[in-house]
Amino acid sequence: MAKVRIENVVKRFDRQAAVNNFSLQIDDGEFIVLVGPSGCGKTTLLRMVAGLETVTEGEMFIDGVRVTNTPPKKRDIAMVFQNYALYPHMTVYNNLAFSLKLRKFSKEEIRKKVTEAAAMLGLADLLDRHPNILSGGQKQRVALGRAIVRNPRLFLFDEPLSNLDAKLRVSMRAEILDIHRRLNSTSIYVTHDQMEAMTMGTRIIVMKDGTIQQNGTPREIYNHPVNKFVGGFIGSPAMNIIRSRVDARSEGTWLTGPDFQLAVPDARAPLLQDHLDKEIYLGIRPESFCHLGASDNGQASFEAVVTLVEPLGSEQLIHFTLAACEMVAKLDPHIPLQYGDRVKLGVKMSDVHFFDLQSEQNLQSAHRAA
Repeated sequence: MAKVRIENVVKRFDRQAAVNNFSLQIDDGEFIVLVGPSGCGKTTLLRMVAGLETVTEGEMFIDGVRVTNTPPKKRDIAMVFQNYALYPHMTVYNNLAFSLKLRKFSKEEIRKKVTEAAAMLGLADLLDRHPNILSGGQKQRVALGRAIVRNPRLFLFDEPLSNLDAKLRVSMRAEILDIHRRLNSTSIYVTHDQMEAMTMGTRIIVMKDGTIQQNGTPREIYNHPVNKFVGGFIGSPAMNIIRSRVDARSEGTWLTGPDFQLAVPDARAPLLQDHLDKEIYLGIRPESFCHLGASDNGQASFEAVVTLVEPLGSEQLIHFTLAACEMVAKLDPHIPLQYGDRVKLGVKMSDVHFFDLQSEQNLQSAHRAA
């Protein structure tokens, strides 16, 4: 295990900052996930931790020892790559054993470590095979095994599941987490897939343009996004975000748009006091919509025309347009809906998010900070 400390790290390519003033503390045994869109700097940061990229500014420490300029081979880390990076001319056994041979382990030690790793990963019957006859999942297990046999202080994962099909990704996520728990290792995992981030990380670091947007647990990130970017990026399907005007009326505070009027609960109205008669961004997660019957006249409701239905078995996704924006609602699959239907939808106003129009910060986060 290892503690990692990253202090004000900057990485520039020419004059462009790929990572900008990045600071992070990682404790022993944590599984940290760096997530963000392509080009946000997450892989560049991982490569700097590995020593594969130089640091333009700032410092990096592993277990309190400065490693900013330390060569990769002296950092005691293991990295699992997106493309597996296996030696095609070597058997599975020799792929697993290669790094140990370079480090001058005895044949007996190598055999023991390789056998243990192969048993852990279900590779015991594949040790004599070459990578060209392995499936994608088996290749990824070999890549994991090659990292495990080294027993490093720190595991680094660079989008290791992106080349696998959807079903295999789910099973490999579980295997990686199981290995993490058994080895009690410190791990940094890079992905652009927010579903992987939510299901794997003990902590998630959401990145954009080389900077940290939010650092928190999956539950914190999902329930309390600090800004519009995090709210829209984390969640599948994505959060619906529309512009809305805050109106103060005699009967309370309302959010209004071209084709909707939503009453704000009294408990949440104080969040909007500084934005009366102004526009904000209203964020509504797909599961915060509900289907209303014809006799239900709840105030927080509107009518929509269905433009697409996606039946997913345990739920259905309903697409519609609201305030000139494409929206998605997650509804009970037993509600019979099809293209062109008019449907009355309610909004669980206790679950929605309010974002400032200029700063795009979550008003609830700002209210807590105040």
